[in-house]
Amino acid sequence: MIDINCDLGEGLHNEHMIMPLISSCNISCGAHAGSIEIIDKVIQLAVQYNVKIGAHPSFPDRQNFGRKVLNISNSELQKSLEDQLTVFKERALLQDATIHHVKPHGALYNLIAVNREKASVVIAAIQHVFEAVKLYVPYKSSIEEVAAQSGLEIVYEAFADRRYNEDLSLVSRTLSNALIVDKYEVSKQVQKISDKQLVTTVNLNEKEIKASTFCVHGDTKNAIEILQYLHKHIHTK
Repeated sequence: MIDINCDLGEGLHNEHMIMPLISSCNISCGAHAGSIEIIDKVIQLAVQYNVKIGAHPSFPDRQNFGRKVLNISNSELQKSLEDQLTVFKERALLQDATIHHVKPHGALYNLIAVNREKASVVIAAIQHVFEAVKLYVPYKSSIEEVAAQSGLEIVYEAFADRRYNEDLSLVSRTLSNALIVDKYEVSKQVQKISDKQLVTTVNLNEKEIKASTFCVHGDTKNAIEILQYLHKHIHTK
C-alpha cells in the first residue's frame, strides 16, 4: 500500500480535484502561500475524503513562495514556525480534525535535510505546539537524526515528480531536468523506490532510498493527470 501525498492550500484552488486521488496532504500554513480561509476549506475537503492532514510550514516568504533560504535568526525562525503551527492547530480544532503530520516546505525542507542546527529549531517548534504528531523527512537526512534523538516519530518521504542527485538531494528547480512530468516515468520511480528501495539518480546511478509516502507537487503543471494515473495503476492507500 503506497501513500501518496500532495502539497495543497497554496492558492491554486485545485484541491477539490486532487483530494479524491491522494491519501495524505500537506496544507500551507499561510507563510509562503494561502490564507486562513483556504486552510479551512482544504481541511474540510481532507476530512470529507478521509485524507490524513499535515501542516506545511515554511520560511515566512510569500515573495519567493518559500523556495529561498531566508537569512533570519534561529529565534525568529522558531517563532514564525510556532505561530504558523499554532494557527493551523486552531483551525483544525474548529473542525474537530486530527493533525497527522508536519512536513516543512520548500527551501526549509531542503535546508534541514543537511543542517542539524536548523533541523533542531524546526523540531523544537513542532514539539512546543504538538504533543503527538509525525514528521515527514527525507531518508538519511539531518532532520531524521535530530527527530530520532528528540523522540519525534518520522515517516520517510520521497518525491514522485522530482529527480535526485547522487547525495539524494533534489535536483535544483533552476535546472531544466528537475521535474518529472511524464506520468509513466513518475509511476516507474515510485514503484522502484517502493519495491526495491532504489532510485535512479540524474547521473543514471542507483542509490538506496526508503520511503513510505510519496509526494506529487500540486503546482506541477499536469499534477492531476499524474495523480489520476497513480491512483489507477499503483496500489495506493
